[in-house]
Amino acid sequence: MTSPHLHAADARDAQAATPTATRPIPEIIAELKAGRMAVLVDEEDRENEGDLIVAADCVTPDVINFMAKHGRGLICMPITEARARALNLAPMTAVNRSVHGTNFTVSIEAAQGVTTGISAADRAHTIRVACAPDAKPQDIVHPGHVFPLVAQQGGVLARAGHTEACCDLARLAGHSPAAVLCE
Repeated sequence: MTSPHLHAADARDAQAATPTATRPIPEIIAELKAGRMAVLVDEEDRENEGDLIVAADCVTPDVINFMAKHGRGLICMPITEARARALNLAPMTAVNRSVHGTNFTVSIEAAQGVTTGISAADRAHTIRVACAPDAKPQDIVHPGHVFPLVAQQGGVLARAGHTEACCDLARLAGHSPAAVLCE
């Protein structure tokens, strides 16, 4: 189920001063199942980066704050095509020219329960609203401060990207097939 181009490491390794070995995928699934973060790493010949990841339905303001403070990158929400359709999310651009074909949609915000949208609490709330099984298009507005990424059907077997790996790993961990990542 996993791509040979993706490796995972425990998020606790992100704070270590020296690099550590990658972990077996079943250990990463167990971490995600328990609601903990992991680091997802790809190959040097792809993006050559590690993303902090967590299952979307486990996100908290503390998780978002950790990602912002330690990950220091864009915080995104990998989702399935079905979830994007259910929320009526349009692509960010009509022509995707990104090198790896990362499928961004318009940015989102929860329609209710947020203030400015940028706080860790507001972003965690938006993610929980968007990944709720009964979420509808009227539950979100755009633009916003959360950036959905749409996984290709077939997951990492179709595209060896972090977006697909996040959805696959969340599903394998028993969560909804949605995640939060920080590049």
